[in-house]
Amino acid sequence: MTADRHLDRLRPAAARLARFTGRTLRGEWHAIVVDPVRQLARRGLSGLLLAFVAAFGVIFFHDIAQHPAGAVWVTRLGGVKADLPLWLSLLRTPVSLYVPALDLPVWAGITQLFLAFALAELTLGRSRTLAIAYATTLAGTLVARLMIAIGPGWSGLGLPAACGQVLDTGPSAAVVGLFTYLSVIRRAPVVFTLTGGSMVWESIAVPNLAGREHLIAVGSAVVLGLLHGRRAQLRALGRSLLPTRTPGPSPTAPTAPTAPTAPTAPTAPQASPVLPVTASATVPAPASPHPTPGRTPMTSLER
Repeated sequence: MTADRHLDRLRPAAARLARFTGRTLRGEWHAIVVDPVRQLARRGLSGLLLAFVAAFGVIFFHDIAQHPAGAVWVTRLGGVKADLPLWLSLLRTPVSLYVPALDLPVWAGITQLFLAFALAELTLGRSRTLAIAYATTLAGTLVARLMIAIGPGWSGLGLPAACGQVLDTGPSAAVVGLFTYLSVIRRAPVVFTLTGGSMVWESIAVPNLAGREHLIAVGSAVVLGLLHGRRAQLRALGRSLLPTRTPGPSPTAPTAPTAPTAPTAPTAPQASPVLPVTASATVPAPASPHPTPGRTPMTSLER
């Protein structure tokens, strides 16, 4: 009886878990696969422009790097290291998105790169896809420089100075960042586990520079995903944090404003003072019988 009672108690919980898992997988399938496929059917191959450019860019730089002279130019254009000056690293970071890592299989990396940019472009648009890819890659590069500057120690946070001569992860940080960002804004735990979770496990199992950069890319993508759609709230928060400017005293002391007076009852119109009106002012004076000096009166014959 005891075992039957335990089974009776576990059955509702197992049923709820199964329903929750089914709803989650169905929603994730529609958000990650069905919606991008509909966008692709509506926009055509133009919706995969960034994915094709990224894939062909990696293939191009990979082919050039097979020759000694080409490898030198690829390193000069897109090779980012922590021991380089900061301005040079920032200048090479956009090109580093197309420079494949030397210790990773290029064709597997191209497949992941194409899929990440394709899903992101169809879901987010081109401008936001480029912004997320660049932001996550740049975050990994800058924080890795900070870890190397700290040095070994600090509870495993710092890295030895020898890591400053290792090339960064290339496009893999952008791939991880895009997948993580999509999984956060689309509520896709399976995709997050396969991408961000695997990078976390990699950074723990193999504590090298690439693992740290991937972990930083995952963290920055999570933060950006949580801030997605909160532009109005961020603006309101920024305005509230800014100090309010109170008007200071002007150079010349302003006159005190007069208090408004209470309205008075209308008074009767006062009669204007009557001025003495002369006959010459109101009624034309009759012709004087006396002749005007300088003029002689006319006789009846002259008239």
